[in-house]
Amino acid sequence: MAQGQQAQTDKEWEQFAKQFRKELAQPEASRTLDLLAALSHHSAMSVGCYCEDEARCHRSVLRAELQTRGDNIAP
Repeated sequence: MAQGQQAQTDKEWEQFAKQFRKELAQPEASRTLDLLAALSHHSAMSVGCYCEDEARCHRSVLRAELQTRGDNIAP
């Protein structure tokens, strides 16, 4: 995730986000995201990391991917 933190321009960030979404689309990762989205309806969860700015953090990409799967995660 260091590549996302190192992105200096919008273009670099978009390249990182595109690659990360591609990784999240792989079958095993996709099934895990489906499971997390389903679990979010029954359990409280949190995702933590050390990024200061969520707008330029893998969490924002992960949040968006979970939202497309119908998660129940508070902003």
